[in-house]
Amino acid sequence: MSIESAVESSADLVTADLWFDPSCPWAWLTSRWLLEVERVRPVRPRWHVMSLAVLNDGREVPEQYREAMAQAWGPVRICIAAAAKHGEDVLGPLYTALGRRRHVEKAEWNAETFVAALTEAGADPSLASAATSTEWDEALKASHHDGISRVGMDVGTPVIAVGENAFFGPVITPAPKGEQAGRLWDGVLLVAGTPGFFELKRTRDVEPIFT
Repeated sequence: MSIESAVESSADLVTADLWFDPSCPWAWLTSRWLLEVERVRPVRPRWHVMSLAVLNDGREVPEQYREAMAQAWGPVRICIAAAAKHGEDVLGPLYTALGRRRHVEKAEWNAETFVAALTEAGADPSLASAATSTEWDEALKASHHDGISRVGMDVGTPVIAVGENAFFGPVITPAPKGEQAGRLWDGVLLVAGTPGFFELKRTRDVEPIFT
C-alpha cells in the first residue's frame, strides 16, 4: 500500500485549515510543507484566504513595503472571486499556480500572471479583473478575520487551525520533506494543543529558500 493510500484509509483523518496570502513567501513555504505532511500523516489541508493588505490597512508601513502592500490586494481579491464562482476547492490549485509563479519563477503581480494562474487552476481567466475591483473586499475581509481572530492581531500569515487549536506558522525554510515534515507536524500539534502555550520563536537569519 502506498503512503497516499495508507493516509486515505486512516480513520483518524483530520482537516488542517490554512489561511494564506499568495504574496507572502513564508506562507508559501508553510503551505508546501503542509502538502508534504498530507503525504505522511492523516491530514487534509483546506485552504482559506487572509490578507497582509487587510492586516496592514491603516497601519504605518515602512516605505519599502508600501508598494508591496498595494500590489498584495490583487491576488487575494482574485482568490476570493474564484472561490465565489467555482467553490472553495479551487483555492488549493489556484494558490499553487499563483505562488509558484510569484515565488519560484519570480513573476510580477500583473494581468498576465493572474490569467495564467487562473487558467492553470481551471478557473475563469476573466476573474483576473477582480484584482483591481473592490467588489470582493467585504468577503475578503471576512475570510481574513476568520483566520486572524483565532490567533490574535499581532501575527500575520499563515494561520493553521486543527479543530479548536490554531497557531501562526510554522515559519520554516526550506520546507521539510517526507518524514521530517511529519515530525514537525507532530511537534507543532503538541505545542499548539498545550494549554497556556503561546510562543516559541527565534530571529530569522536566512531568506526564504524555495528549492
